[in-house]
Amino acid sequence: MRFDPAQLETLVTITEEGTFEAAARRLHLTPSAVSQRIRALERTAGQVLVRRATPSVATPAGEPLVRLGRQMRLLAAEAAAALGAAEVVELAVAVNADSLATWFRPVLDAVAARPSTALRLHVEDQVYSHDLLRRGEVLAAVSSEAEPVQGCAVEPLGGLRYTPAATPALVERHRRGRGVDWSALPMVVFNEKDHLQDDLLAAHGAARPPVVHRVPSTADFHQAVRRGLGWGMLLDEQLEPDLAEGRVVRMPGARPVVVRLFWHRWRLDSTALDGLSADVRAAAGALAQI
Repeated sequence: MRFDPAQLETLVTITEEGTFEAAARRLHLTPSAVSQRIRALERTAGQVLVRRATPSVATPAGEPLVRLGRQMRLLAAEAAAALGAAEVVELAVAVNADSLATWFRPVLDAVAARPSTALRLHVEDQVYSHDLLRRGEVLAAVSSEAEPVQGCAVEPLGGLRYTPAATPALVERHRRGRGVDWSALPMVVFNEKDHLQDDLLAAHGAARPPVVHRVPSTADFHQAVRRGLGWGMLLDEQLEPDLAEGRVVRMPGARPVVVRLFWHRWRLDSTALDGLSADVRAAAGALAQI
């Protein structure tokens, strides 16, 4: 079965832009021409490849073709650049917010030194970034999943260490003997996908407290905990200065948690992807080695 590169590029663009109309503007085509390309691709595949909704997304049958289209885009851009064309090589990568705010930043420095490389970052929880890779939305991902997606290589990076912490006043207000009343202590979570705090509660035989604050930003999550909004899991580089200043204390009876991270990438003969992987590998030296 052979697929037309222009049709594959159209499919990828639809998934990126979210609608046929937006894809048409980006590709400098009419919406009718975009629809014709997708119908032709679906005839070749013998299956529906795009859900015609808002946003338009690939069906499970369309996901392998999105992956193929994105891989072909990368390799074509690299080949054009090697022939002297002023081509930009785009790398779509999934990374969790805490990594992006800490150890991953030297990767940005390295990419900045390669002016013809563009990063398309997808900020996603490390548990769910695996799904973006599987759906073909990214070429590489930082994930907490050790098992590789079919067609991908995986290597361990180390881990992010989180320590449950809160302000001294908040801990004292909910003190119960030598511990705390976990079921009453206000809690801060990053978003609905953040279950680090829930796992710790389960280990203490407690359910979520009535007050749960959602703060979907690494820096603001830190501020919420250090200002007494609730207890939460803090990264080492957030925790240590605050401990020294007495702004926060470790939660009594609770141990740090290390979230293991892995680098997943498509098995492609790609100079750009190889370079990015080397950058990630170097930056990961700042992680906890486990």
